[in-house]
Amino acid sequence: MKKKTFVLIFIISIVMLTGCGKDFELYSEVTSIVKVTINGENYTLELEDNNTAKSFVTHLPQEFTMDELNDNEKFIYMDFSLPTYVYSPGHINAGDVMLYGDNCLVIFYKSFDTNYSYTKIGHINDLGDLGNGSITVKFEV
Repeated sequence: MKKKTFVLIFIISIVMLTGCGKDFELYSEVTSIVKVTINGENYTLELEDNNTAKSFVTHLPQEFTMDELNDNEKFIYMDFSLPTYVYSPGHINAGDVMLYGDNCLVIFYKSFDTNYSYTKIGHINDLGDLGNGSITVKFEV
């Protein structure tokens, strides 16, 4: 009797875990574009096909005040971490949205060469110069 109960509980657990994984996978596959509003201007973030981008989407909507750094990027240390797949891109393109470490979100608004390592979240097309100072950015599905 104990063996049958154990097997039944085991099967139910597997079915429940499989179901949860499918929902996350389906939601992530459908969502490949995120609406981004920067200081009132609307843009589209095209997400990478990786677990970092998929995990980022599960935290949306989010609104951040992002600070200036190096006259080419805006950044914020988020209060949550994301999975990482760190690599050194060698070159950053204006519009790249990257993760530095596991919780620093970066939007690059100028192109340049770099030796730093990041995890790519996606790219915002036609992103102009975001200027000096802080910006308000809202990400939503």
